[in-house]
Amino acid sequence: MTNTTLKKISEVLGLSISTISRALKNHPDISEKTKQKVIELAKALDYEPNASAIQLRTKHSKIFGLMVPTISNFFYDSFIASVEEESRKQGYSLMILQSSDDPEIERENLKLCRQNRVSGMFACLGSNSTDLSSFLRFKELDTPIIFFDKVPEEEGLNKVSMADTRVGEIAADAIILQKKKTVLSLFGNSNMSITKKRESAFKETFQLRSPSTQLIVEHATDSQDAARLVHHHFEQHNSIDTIFCMSDEILIGAMKAIQEMNLNFPGDVSILSISNGFIPTLYHPSISYVETSGYQLGKLAFTQMMACLSGSDAMMEMTVEVKYIKGGSL
Repeated sequence: MTNTTLKKISEVLGLSISTISRALKNHPDISEKTKQKVIELAKALDYEPNASAIQLRTKHSKIFGLMVPTISNFFYDSFIASVEEESRKQGYSLMILQSSDDPEIERENLKLCRQNRVSGMFACLGSNSTDLSSFLRFKELDTPIIFFDKVPEEEGLNKVSMADTRVGEIAADAIILQKKKTVLSLFGNSNMSITKKRESAFKETFQLRSPSTQLIVEHATDSQDAARLVHHHFEQHNSIDTIFCMSDEILIGAMKAIQEMNLNFPGDVSILSISNGFIPTLYHPSISYVETSGYQLGKLAFTQMMACLSGSDAMMEMTVEVKYIKGGSL
């Protein structure tokens, strides 16, 4: 039966519409026997609450907004899957948007989420994001916003990220253990806090433990840029024995260049990456990597979101631990 209304349920049971409404909301004034009869009939008639009416009454929908720079990224793909899984369990849906690293698209996406009165917002900053005003408007509306992965440097915000300093330390330690001499180190956008933390820890670990290792540090905007940088530096330096990649996207570009130059790994050059774990398995031998789990980050972000919705006003910065996965490339 379609278009079932509270009125129809009330007519069948001989109860007032207000009694039916309160029974469906588990109101304490309604007896358990009545609640059971109402719920059973509502299920039998496939009754669905009017989402628009609920939204107007509560000032929020049962929808979370989630914005990433790009959906075609295995890290964000697993993050989205994790958040969607938890949202569904709690009766929420997701509105998924991508910014394409464009601040204007980012602002429009945020506006769309506010207009739809999302219950909360999960936001990953684009590489070109410099103005947080559109994000902070959610706080003015008492709508929690959780920044994840690429988070702002400002204090007093809810942020979840990988243990980025530890990521840099583990990557450097793995290379130092193999006594490598010249490392082409490809990091992401130099303005992002995630890059700053990983790069700083990476360099400091080499300075402390292997100061004689030559580090060639570059910043790649995408996979094509990474491929270009690898080609360029191998033309300039025939002593490079290792390539470090800060992300899966950079790894893809670096591997394209290696294949174009007919280099073997780890024979001609060793490879180490930071990865969600899928891309390294596509190569043979598999790529050694420091694992950063988008799935686990999604679980942590959702836990923090639910804490906010439960009334917690503590602004926290939380991290997910990382680990080294040994492949055959280093």
